[in-house]
Amino acid sequence: MKVIIPVAGLGSRLRPITHTQPKVLVPIAGKPILAHIIDYLIESGICDFVFILGYLGEKIESFVNTNYQDKINAEFVVQEPREGSAHAVWVGRHFFEQEKEILIFFGDSIVNLDMPTFLQSPQSTVAVKKVLTPTIFGIAELDQEAEYVAKVIEKPKIPKSNLALVGLYKINNVPLLLQSIGFLVENNLRTNNEFQLTDALMRMIHEGEQIKPFYIDNWFDCGRKETLLEANAILLNSHQHQQKTYKEFPNAIIIPPVSIGNNCKIEHAIIGPNVAIGENTIVQKAIVRNSIIGSFSELNEVVLQNSIIGNDTILRGLVQSLNIGDNTEINFGLGN
Repeated sequence: MKVIIPVAGLGSRLRPITHTQPKVLVPIAGKPILAHIIDYLIESGICDFVFILGYLGEKIESFVNTNYQDKINAEFVVQEPREGSAHAVWVGRHFFEQEKEILIFFGDSIVNLDMPTFLQSPQSTVAVKKVLTPTIFGIAELDQEAEYVAKVIEKPKIPKSNLALVGLYKINNVPLLLQSIGFLVENNLRTNNEFQLTDALMRMIHEGEQIKPFYIDNWFDCGRKETLLEANAILLNSHQHQQKTYKEFPNAIIIPPVSIGNNCKIEHAIIGPNVAIGENTIVQKAIVRNSIIGSFSELNEVVLQNSIIGNDTILRGLVQSLNIGDNTEINFGLGN
């Protein structure tokens, strides 16, 4: 089975972090969002990947080739212009149109589910989760028996369901999917000025395709600061991270769970809980909790919480909650 991973988005809701790096390469719990997805799929036995690239796509391709060259078979397609989720699948069709079934996994979603059972479904299946704000997601409405998906709609103004489509789809009828997307493209049928995968799925349902809902426990839409920090905390508190041991740093207190990259210098500091720090970062005279700190950064005399700090960033003399992009220097110290 091949997996198609659209990663062409701008990540505008995470700016300024995403000015210089793709959203899917933003790190949480010690590794990029995309690495969590790829590793999860490899563990599930999937090794054939098609990445749909767009904004800063060369960085994504380089990351995949550098870290997974001997682990997966990777194909790369550039989506230009970027015209929606269905269009992203459409531009990569030549790499999977002969497949009996495919997996579509959006590159900004981290999910927790019984993947073997999901993959073994004999019918097309979409992962769903109940949400509090259905108007900002693609939504699935079920039939009267709650057995099959009766309708899918992108960001409904008046939702009749709170089941969000979380960005994971198993398609058992590839020809019908491509026929449905082709119909949208050929007739220029757009929603919110884009070709939406939800519209293609809806056309499949009209053509008689039975699509099952698959309920999941945890899902993180990693397109916003709040959900990134939430995902970071939950993953750091997972069994895998709780078993980690931490290097001792002089005159520093480490409060688990944390993730600290290689070659970091930490002294006279309190780090944690729920902190992820990239490689080659210096933290001195600081208190940091519930935050993500990029690589090659420097924090001095700061108190940070609920913050995301990009790579190559310098902060001095600060008590605040921030969202700061890469290659930034801010100095709040008096007289410095």
